[in-house]
Amino acid sequence: MAKEKASQTRTSIDELNENLSSIEQKVENNKKIIIYAAAAIVIIAAIIFGYKYLYQQPRTESARTEVCQADMSLAMGQDSVALVQYKAVADKYGNESGERAALQAGILLYQNGKYEEAITYIKKYSFEGTIVGPAAQSLLGDCYVNLDKLSDALSAYDKAVKLSGDNELYTPLFMTKKAVVYRAQKEFAKEAEIYQTIKDKYPTFAANYNIDVDKYLARAKNEAK
Repeated sequence: MAKEKASQTRTSIDELNENLSSIEQKVENNKKIIIYAAAAIVIIAAIIFGYKYLYQQPRTESARTEVCQADMSLAMGQDSVALVQYKAVADKYGNESGERAALQAGILLYQNGKYEEAITYIKKYSFEGTIVGPAAQSLLGDCYVNLDKLSDALSAYDKAVKLSGDNELYTPLFMTKKAVVYRAQKEFAKEAEIYQTIKDKYPTFAANYNIDVDKYLARAKNEAK
């Protein structure tokens, strides 16, 4: 029964991520942001992120070169090669290039179902910014869900919500992931509270993600009784 419940929780999280993937193009086109979908759909602003960490800030030439080589491997669909390259950079450098490589390695490791190792690399990232930082925290939470470490997942989602502030697109998504975990824990009152907050504070969320917030709110309230 416990394994079945954990599987249901993971499925619900993945469904949320798929909904995000379906709308990312129309939202981010004008910002020239690439969305990386690591089964957990981590929102990585690759172009903005790349210019900031590869060109605007000083770093060693070798780190730049090695990260660029990994990026090229990934762009060519050589994921396994890119993973080895990203891990090498992350293990070798502690600067911004190393952090970006670590996060990219974490994404690829998540895709491969290597959640423990993914956590190790994701944690090398500083969780900065209002897009990449909370997205990385969300991916960390997804890793914990897949490991059935739900308390740790809640903590990660809380941090994602805090980092994203009042972003109408991403904040309610992270909140909904929290609600999914609370449901798995049979904390229906807490689940209902989250959906009520989303309904009141983020009225466009339901339409953007094609999620029936009213239905889930009513269900949670009913089960909380």
